[in-house]
Order: sequence, then C-alpha cells, then structure tokens
Amino acid sequence: MGGPFLLAIKYVLYHRVKTAILVIALTFTMFSPLVLHVLIGRYEVSLTARADATPLVVGMKGDRFDLVLKALYYRDLDLSPIMIAQVDEVRESELATAIPLHLRYSARGYPIVGTTLDYLAFRGLSVETGRRHAVLGQATVGANVARELNISPGDALFSDQKSLYDITKTYPLKMHITGILSPTGTPEDDAVFVDVKTAWIIDGIAHGHVNVFEEEDDSIILERDDKTITTNASIFEYNEVTADNIGSFHVHSSRDQLPVSAIVVLPNDRKSATLLKARYNASKTFQMLEPREVIDELLDVVFRVKRVFDAGTAFVAVSTAMFVVLVVLLSFRLRKREMETIVKLGGRWQTVVLLYVYELWIVILLSALAAFMIAAGCVLAAPSLTRLA
Repeated sequence: MGGPFLLAIKYVLYHRVKTAILVIALTFTMFSPLVLHVLIGRYEVSLTARADATPLVVGMKGDRFDLVLKALYYRDLDLSPIMIAQVDEVRESELATAIPLHLRYSARGYPIVGTTLDYLAFRGLSVETGRRHAVLGQATVGANVARELNISPGDALFSDQKSLYDITKTYPLKMHITGILSPTGTPEDDAVFVDVKTAWIIDGIAHGHVNVFEEEDDSIILERDDKTITTNASIFEYNEVTADNIGSFHVHSSRDQLPVSAIVVLPNDRKSATLLKARYNASKTFQMLEPREVIDELLDVVFRVKRVFDAGTAFVAVSTAMFVVLVVLLSFRLRKREMETIVKLGGRWQTVVLLYVYELWIVILLSALAAFMIAAGCVLAAPSLTRLA
C-alpha cells in the first residue's frame, strides 16, 4: 500500500491545477445541498420557535404574511393601521392581554418598536446596561444596535425622517438612550424600543410646543379669545422631550383614533383564544391570526422551492460525476506509457489500479474536507444568515 499511496500523493501535489479543478468541482457539488439543508433547518427552527411564542396577532384585513412578519420580525412592510381602541376592547373582554405594536419608523435604519413595557416582559428581555425607558422620549436599544452605532446609556438617537423633501412632515425625534438590552439572538437585538406614546410623537399625532396662552409673538396667532387660541404652522414644535417641556406634549386626537400597526394578544387559555378568533375573524375589518399557522404556510413554500433545488443539485451531481469519470479516462490514456513503464519495472497491474484509486480517493477526501469547512462556517453564521429582522 505504501508505494502506490506515496506515488498518488506525489502525483496529486505535482499536478496542482488539475487537482484544484477537480477539488473545486466536487466541493461545490458536496457542500451546496449540505449547507442548504442546514440553513433551512435553522430557518425553520427560528421561525417556528418565535411563532409558537406568539399566540395571536391582530391587524387590519390584508396580507396575512405581511401582518405576521411585521409583528414578529419588524419587517419594513406597509400595513394599514389599527386603532388603539381594539387594544382596549381585547383588554375589556378579560379574555386576554393585549400589547400594542407601533412599527412605522426607524432610527439609523433600525426599526423603532413603539409598545409597552409588557412587551419587553413578554419577550423575556432584560437590560444589560442602564435601565428601561420610563417616560416620553426615552428609548432602550438592542445589543446589536448599541454595538453597531457605538451608543450607550446617556447618548441620543434620532429617528429617521420618512420623507426627506417634505418639510410639512414632523422633524426627527431626538430620543435619549436609557438602557442596552442583553443579547438574545432574536430580532430584538436589532430594534429600538420606545413607549407607544413616543411613537405617536414621531407620527406627529402628539407634539409639544410653547404655551400659546403665554406667547407674546402675535405673528403666530391667527385667532384668540378667552378660551381658545388658533395658531399658524410657524409655531415651534419640540423635537426633543426634556424635563422642562415634557408637560407641554399632548395629543390632537381622541384615544380611539390613535393608530398602531398590530396587536399581540396573549389569551388566558385555549377557550379564550377560540372565542377571540371567532369574534375577530367574523369581522370584515380586522383579522386575528395564529402566527404558527401562517409560518407553516410560508415554510411550505420554502420546502417546495427546496425540492426544486434538490432536483437541480442531483442533476449537477450527475454532471460532476461524469466530468470526473471523463478526466480519469483521459488521464488513463495520457498516462498509458507511464503505467506500462511501471509494469515493465516489475509492478503489477493491481498496483496501477491502486494508484488511480488512491489519486481519486485523495481528491474526494480534499473535496469533502473543504465542503465540511465551508458548511461549518455556514452553520456558525446561520443565526445571521437566517435572521429576518
């Protein structure tokens, strides 16, 4: 064995280009289905785990996938807003806990999640540095946000302006960072959490400005009487909530008309969930979804695509095998005199066969090792590759 194996190693090392071509061809054929299987497996686990942890979501009638992906992963998708009155209605039913989610805006590209502190408790989020936000204008950021933006408690973060050239829109809000969440490997690592009332300030529904009853600049006053004052659009609105101006912030809308993007519903039990679903799904305006059912439909589409890819991979594997056979046959013809010389020197034909077998075995081993290393790298990077946030 030693002689043919040593000759095979020498031959493989000498013909580097030929060996490299074979190794690359076999490596891609081997690692593609392996990596795809690993990534889809991680993708499935990640999706189903988060869907299982979220019993029900409520939103306006529309695309079911958009609603679930928006509520679970804060994706940048347009949803028709649902009013906060629906949150109150679920709470008043005493069948479940309702948590509003306002998901229209971002800060430096990271989604701003306007919600209540109940949501942080529901997701099991803890603060690693600082403390949770407590009042208007404060924010708690995810671990990835803090690392990528290099911010810490005490710093400030501006919301992104949705319409850069429309000066009639509200100004970006300067939010004060109070805490950094512990890393969880979930979409919360890439989110900025504020109170839902702070999200309404970014919306322009709530705002703060100078006390118009004490304002002496008549240029901003359109009409004044003993009870009311009407101002023009030139009145200055605060783009930062401070201890001095927090009392001036107010909402120009009834509570029933305040918008949120979706509602996470935590039913008391299975019976409560059934009653709520029956009530909402009979509506022509709203929809209540079980995220797991929607995610299963999404995964079904993914697995259908995977089956098509598997068929293509099988075709590539057959083509690669035929290519390797062709290379071996051509090599056999080109090296015919070399092998005859080995026989004339006293070698046996079994030795010649072993030499070819070892050469092919070395190429396959190198390809498998390379495929394993690439697959291992993909496994380590799987959380980021399969993240939807």
